[in-house]
Amino acid sequence: EGNEPGDSMKITYRELLQKVCQFANVLHSQGVKKGDRISIYLPMILELVVAMLACARIGALHSVVFAGFSADSLCERILDCGCSLLIT
Repeated sequence: EGNEPGDSMKITYRELLQKVCQFANVLHSQGVKKGDRISIYLPMILELVVAMLACARIGALHSVVFAGFSADSLCERILDCGCSLLIT
């Protein structure tokens, strides 16, 4: 289910794997490596899952922050994790 009630998307595991591998390659090309910390600021959409799994695939640690937090809380969480990249 997506951000809005009734929003949904269906993909196969093969399609998911392809998207995860593609994004893992993008992260790798940006210099992300095993042990790096990544913050992810996305709504509840397919790309959030892809980003999380791509981080796991290359061994990067991810921290998901949601829009429900105040601006100060978002800033605090992002800075606290010491991320080298913020995915939006």
